Amino acid sequence: MTRLVQIQNGLERAVALVEEPRLRLLGGVKSVFELAQAAADSKISLVALIQKKAACIFLDYDAIYTGKSEWKLLPPIDHPAEPSRCLVSGTGLTHLGSAVNRQRMHEAKKSELTDSMKMFRLGVAGGKPAPGKNGVAPEWFYKGCGTILRAHGEPLEVPTFAEDGGEEAEIAGIYFVDANGIPSRIGMAIGNEFSDHKFEKHNYLNLAGSKIRNCSLGPELVIDPQFDSASGTVKIERAGKTFWSKSIVTGENEMCHSLRNIEHHHFKFETHRHPGDLHVHFFGACALSFGDGVQLADGDVMGISFAGFGRALRNPLRAARGEATLIAIKSMA
Repeated sequence: MTRLVQIQNGLERAVALVEEPRLRLLGGVKSVFELAQAAADSKISLVALIQKKAACIFLDYDAIYTGKSEWKLLPPIDHPAEPSRCLVSGTGLTHLGSAVNRQRMHEAKKSELTDSMKMFRLGVAGGKPAPGKNGVAPEWFYKGCGTILRAHGEPLEVPTFAEDGGEEAEIAGIYFVDANGIPSRIGMAIGNEFSDHKFEKHNYLNLAGSKIRNCSLGPELVIDPQFDSASGTVKIERAGKTFWSKSIVTGENEMCHSLRNIEHHHFKFETHRHPGDLHVHFFGACALSFGDGVQLADGDVMGISFAGFGRALRNPLRAARGEATLIAIKSMA
């Protein structure tokens, strides 16, 4: 599979092809966005364009991955000139095991089904429609624009107003909308969707607000990966030792919604097909440390890996200091 990284050295940016244990730079390319735009405009396949631009300049991947190089990893996708034109969103209750955590979080009586469980069951019944048919819409949520994306190694911050911060180990789809308003999938990447589960637990209507947080992608963008079943591991390290870990699995075989159904219901909205925009869409999680009663602490390191998606994504958690600031709005009258 073709795997790309975005890297930066001071003001210099580059895109590189992963050829373990090295990175091969792509000539004349400063971003994956630029690469996707060129492929769409020239009507050449992305893989063919990557091969055409592969240069004979190599960098040591280990040094960059571990933070020992002047080159630093960036998120594997961004909209360099206009980060507000990268929409970050996600789909919940997509995995066959995902509703268990949500039911525990919101249940009032064991004899009653929560709205989340009802929606999950709708997905099980109609989330994988026959070809040419529309399936039931999955749960959808907004996370923010491209300014919230963090790279491998960068901290994910719990704001002063937040009650908690917890990992959500997922795969995210990366999309580009061409000049004719037609979206295409560039590829997929490991993601940590990162949410405030404690705030959400008070009331499921808090879900929307609990999702507006920073999140991470990477380190690698995989072009045309296998997404039938991908096994992985999510773990929390505390003081240099593994504090919690769990085996996880994602992919269409493990989900109640097909990829085609998820993508249709995201891009059916005209506003999601604006030419030149990027989309990062998280496909959902099946295992949360919060679901096992774990509350992350400042300095914990969240690690996520999936077979076939390159090197693991690792991010430390940082809890913002001080009190929450009151945002006072003045009238312009």
